[in-house]
Amino acid sequence: MQTLRNVVVLLHLVGFAVLFGAWVVEAAARRYQATRVMNLGLLVAAVAGLALAAPWGLDGDLNYTKIGIKLVVLVVIGALIGISSSRARKGSPMPAGVFWLVGALTLFNAGIAVLW
Repeated sequence: MQTLRNVVVLLHLVGFAVLFGAWVVEAAARRYQATRVMNLGLLVAAVAGLALAAPWGLDGDLNYTKIGIKLVVLVVIGALIGISSSRARKGSPMPAGVFWLVGALTLFNAGIAVLW
């Protein structure tokens, strides 16, 4: 069971890596917009995170504070990416500050996953 949990942790981190990597590509190209790859990374990180928050029958207790903070940050990232996608369909670009906030929050959320 521990091996399965470790695989889900790996998928969770890969989801954040895909999201952050897509963000870095857009930042390097100076295109401040959300992409489908960002949405895919967000989806993988969210599904794996929810699976990690489920009780696994292990002896360790779940850290509900960490889970709550990560969930709130993930929802904010999703909202910002959704707003950006909506604005892109209407022809207006994502504000640069919001774009940089997506990257900072993604790095913050991955940091919580690894360091806490």
